[in-house]
Amino acid sequence: MVTTALVAHVAAAKYAWQSTLYRQSRILAGWGVEVDRQTLSRWMKSAAQMAKGLYELQLKTMHGFERLFCDETPMPVLDPGRGRTRTCQFWAHATDDRPWKGPAPPAVAYVFAGGRGKKETRFKGVLQVDGYAAYTSLAEGAKSSGKIRLAYCLVHARRNLVKVHKTTNSPLAREVIERIGAVYAIEERIRGLSADRRRAVRQAETKPLMEALKARLKAVKAGVSRQSTLIKAIDYTLERWDGLTADGRLEPDTNAVEINSTIAIGKKNSLFSGDEGGGQTWAILASLLNSPKLNGVDPEAYLTDVLERMVSGATTNDQLHKLLVWNWKAAREVERAAA
Repeated sequence: MVTTALVAHVAAAKYAWQSTLYRQSRILAGWGVEVDRQTLSRWMKSAAQMAKGLYELQLKTMHGFERLFCDETPMPVLDPGRGRTRTCQFWAHATDDRPWKGPAPPAVAYVFAGGRGKKETRFKGVLQVDGYAAYTSLAEGAKSSGKIRLAYCLVHARRNLVKVHKTTNSPLAREVIERIGAVYAIEERIRGLSADRRRAVRQAETKPLMEALKARLKAVKAGVSRQSTLIKAIDYTLERWDGLTADGRLEPDTNAVEINSTIAIGKKNSLFSGDEGGGQTWAILASLLNSPKLNGVDPEAYLTDVLERMVSGATTNDQLHKLLVWNWKAAREVERAAA
């Protein structure tokens, strides 16, 4: 009979460190343990089903905070009835209020969806995103209730300008990149301050820089060809302007948490998810195994303990909050201090 420790080991290797089940099957065979990939896949599905309640609680808890990062990546998924793959979507939701000493712990939760259209959410607050149109559509639908306010990622605007500068050596692109660099220099100084203090500094120092940049972009826009890559970068920047200087809780970008890297790297290694059930398994286990990494916790040790507590009944459904990784970590620290 398979142990929870072995299941957690395989899950951590796949969903935290991106080692495919095929590779792990070969490694286990080298140790004299013959387990085929299909069996490993069944173990992962069972583990995800067991941990689904904890995953849903983590997602619900994260949606209860005031600010949420969101990113997305497509994933090819096998469509057995049609004999080919179709594109589904992973939405990565993340929290991390450490830069302004807020209440939200560092965490990431992946949500698997069938397509790249907008994904409904119960979240209410500031959604910090890139420029993907579905976010705008989502916010438009919530405008009447004031449910969601969008804030954008400055690094995406910079990235577009870097591409333009590399391909065209545009002096204007270089100028804007340098101006954005000045904004980031201020951000380095205020990281770790309270939200009110960050807002005050941004109003005094960042706002004049941003207003000057906006005026500069508007002034030169009329003289730039509508067919050029530069005009697209300018439009992208001007259309996604609001947020940073008005709210000390915001980051200038979504880089504070590497939201998308786990799914993106895993996708490269695995090529595609086996089916929609595999996509849901991936979302659950990737969420529960990458949030520990953000909290300085060993993912394998965490999942081993979680599964053992669930299998043994040591933790009941009404006690799942104790297994949220930030609570789990705090409890272990108390135990070590008392030892």
